[in-house]
Amino acid sequence: MVPAHAGAMEDLVAAAQKEGELTVIALPHDWCGYGAVIDGFKAKYGLKVNELNPDAGSADELEAIRANKDNKGPQAPDVIDVGLAFGPQAQKEGLLQPYKVMTWDEIPADVKDPDGNWYGDYYGVMAFGVNKDIVKNTPADWADLLKPEYANSVALTGDPRASNQAILATMSAGMSRGAQPGKESGEKGLELMAELNKAGNFVPVTGKSGTIAQGQTPIVVAWDYNLLAWRDSLKGNPPMDVVIPSSSSLAGVYVQAISAFAPHPNAAKLWMEYVYSDEGQLGWLAGYCHPARFNAMSAAGKIPADLLAKLPPAEGYAKAVFPTVEQQEANKAAVSGGWDKVVGANVQ
Repeated sequence: MVPAHAGAMEDLVAAAQKEGELTVIALPHDWCGYGAVIDGFKAKYGLKVNELNPDAGSADELEAIRANKDNKGPQAPDVIDVGLAFGPQAQKEGLLQPYKVMTWDEIPADVKDPDGNWYGDYYGVMAFGVNKDIVKNTPADWADLLKPEYANSVALTGDPRASNQAILATMSAGMSRGAQPGKESGEKGLELMAELNKAGNFVPVTGKSGTIAQGQTPIVVAWDYNLLAWRDSLKGNPPMDVVIPSSSSLAGVYVQAISAFAPHPNAAKLWMEYVYSDEGQLGWLAGYCHPARFNAMSAAGKIPADLLAKLPPAEGYAKAVFPTVEQQEANKAAVSGGWDKVVGANVQ
């Protein structure tokens, strides 16, 4: 299961190149530096990368495996990148196959399945992205978003019944009210989202850089790395603030896994080797994400100072809370199960 030496890696490269391509899903190029990471993989190994539905949520990725398990064509994903709570769910359903990368030991134990079915790859913290042309006073915390000055302003990045990012944004909202991560954060988060909706401050539109720039969603709650990448791409038109809420710094880990039905299993394993290599991990950091191997790479002097300097102040990350898989699953059940009844807004 583990390429033990260079010869094994050469064999894996040869087998992957024989397959010729890799099918990925739900990887927007401005998410976590994915555009550059995909380009790096293609340039290094000469494989074609077939990219399915870049804007899909974690639940959609699992559905794509289920729907295509008997299909070896281009609609069947080889690999997935999903929120932490979706890894164990996919494993329980038998949707994943185990594989341990060469750098396995440097991935923290609390964000990986011991048998190699899924493993954490990078994390960010929940933040607010703010269009400064429209919003004069940048909100510092969740409670601020209820103020009348933020009417028709606040959006999530997807449907909280299916999108991991939106589900965890709701967890962040609940934690800002003192809730513990888990069922309580889900319930308190739904209460706050319902108040935002009732006040007319919530916009049921999927927030992106374009909707921020156009003023359709002047404030978007999203992972810091997405907001920072959007800020860069807008180049000051409009200027954007990126703020970590003062009451709740919530870290979210995303995990990688290989489909049990992958049409290109060797290409899938080679992709995993690449994204967990020094090159792949630094690719995430260049995209404002903290890679899973960050601590080990930092201790080994492998993190360039210029990359670290581009990240927001360290204190926002120092106080970050990392919910356990169980807490995330309980929060997810509360949010996705209760959204229709408590909030009732249909995010599209």
